[in-house]
Parts: sequence; C-alpha cells; structure tokens
Amino acid sequence: MSKIILSKERGKDVSDMRTAYCEAMIEMAENDERIVALDADLMTAMGMKPFAKKFPERTVDCGIQESNMIGVACGLSVWGKVPFAHTFGPFCTRRACDQIFMSGAYNRANVKVVGSDPGITAAYNGGTHMPFEDMGIMRGIPTMTVVEPTDIVMLKNLLPKIADQYGMFYMRLVRKGVRKVYEEGSEFEIGKAVKLSDGNDVTIIASGYCVAEALDAAELLKAEGISARVLNMFTWKPLDEEAVLAAAAETGAIVTAENHNVINGLGSAVSELLAKKNPTVMEMVGVQDEFGEVGPESYLRERFGLTAEYIAEAVRKVLKRK
Repeated sequence: MSKIILSKERGKDVSDMRTAYCEAMIEMAENDERIVALDADLMTAMGMKPFAKKFPERTVDCGIQESNMIGVACGLSVWGKVPFAHTFGPFCTRRACDQIFMSGAYNRANVKVVGSDPGITAAYNGGTHMPFEDMGIMRGIPTMTVVEPTDIVMLKNLLPKIADQYGMFYMRLVRKGVRKVYEEGSEFEIGKAVKLSDGNDVTIIASGYCVAEALDAAELLKAEGISARVLNMFTWKPLDEEAVLAAAAETGAIVTAENHNVINGLGSAVSELLAKKNPTVMEMVGVQDEFGEVGPESYLRERFGLTAEYIAEAVRKVLKRK
C-alpha cells in the first residue's frame, strides 16, 4: 500500500538522482548477489563509478554498443542475474528496441532497462539525445512495465521493488537535479497512482518532471476557485485504470501532463482507456509531435509548454468544454 508524505517545499533536491541511483544500487547489491550493473560508456555521466569500484565483478561497461549491452543483459538474466542496463533514453529505446523486444520481452527475460535524461532534461545534449518518445516505444512492447520515478525518495523506494519483480522494466530517470515532491518514509506501489491533492472540478494526471508543475498549477487554479485533483501516474504501464476511471467519474474532466510526446504517451494511455470505458473531455499538456532542441532546461520548459501556467491554461480550456 502507498504511504505518502508530501514535501512542504518543492524546490530542487540537494542531491542528484544519479547519486541516489548509485547509492540504491550499491545497497541492493550488498544484499543480493544477483544485482549486476551494465552501461554503454556512460558510467561517469551516470555516477556509477562507486558501484564499479565496490563490485567490479558485477559491473560491465559495454562501450558505445547499446544493442550489444541489452543482449549481454538478457544473457545474464538467463543465468539468474538481475541486470540493470543504462544508457541515455533514446539509445536504449530507439537504437536497442529490437534487442529489448526479442532477447528481452519475447524471451521472458528479467532485465531492468534504465534510460536517462528524459525529455527536456537532456538540455544541452540537444535533439539527438532528447527522448520524447521513449516511454511510448516501451509501452508498446508486450510484458513491459514502464515507470518514471518522480524524485529521489520515489526512486529509492521503487528500485528494490523493481529488482524483486521478475520481468522486463523500462525506467526513465533524470540524471541530475529534480524538484522534491515526497519526504522520506513515503511508500509506493508499482501500478498504483498517487493522489497528491483532491478536487472536484478537474483531474490533472501528471508524471515525472510535470508532477511538481501540476501541483503548482493546482495552487494557481485554487486562487481562481477551481478545485483540481492531482494524480501522479508514475507507472504508465500497467496504467492504474481504477484511479483514472474514478477521476473521470468524479471530476468529469481530465488534463494530462508529461515530459514526452503526447502521441503514444501518458495522454494517449489515459485517452485509450477513457474512450473504451467512460468518454471524458480531455486536454493533453506535453510535446506536440516535435523533435527536441538544444537549450537550458529553463528555456525548454517554456519552449515545449511544460510549466504550471500551461497546465493551468489547459484546465481552463477543458472546463469550458465540460
């Protein structure tokens, strides 16, 4: 069951997510000899050198060979290991998609694929490194579980659960700083959305980067007399259908918010469900079928409309249609 303690302030966390990822991986490896870390020449960028130093025999840097890395991970899975294979999001989902599909999912392997720098957080690495489609690609593969940890607290809580659950996972992960949403002691359940605030007029369903923005938007809307429910849908597949359908029935309007292409993203997943079970007016905040570009995160969030103000405007728009 989920146990949620919200942070009183939603500023940037003092630590990077990559540091938390490495610390959590070391802790898991100390307690489970099956844990193995693989990378595609990004161990320094991902902050995994401390893991490699402590567990050299359980660390494989495959070089810039992403497809081969997934093949190695799947082979290790066959031998009973629990591999976590990391590279930048576009390279593990676009470049290595067939290996994830065939050697991984089709083969019923047990591999945890980690794609870093999701969406606009790729920043100065630019359009070639800016995955706006990674979650969509992965949620289209049978048996895949697709998750996006919101902050460091959630990441540390979810990693052991991901390791313990057999099967193929894709986790998109910010490498550097993220805004703090949860406090230590929070517990999360894979496949279950987290209700962050209640509301009667509209529901904002957000993930990852957009969760803190959605909470900010709810506060803006409250000042206008609009009551907005906020759900953190950190698991895109399996989608928490119960939470979505309850939100649709109880608030009658939905806005999704994602650091991802709205095509085949979180908005698509929600709308596919509602089209079948309870057609509901919707707006989708996210990347509108575009490529990424070079720039600081502060510029990109405005460029692609991923701010509290854009979310609030989408709410006003959907309420006119309600």
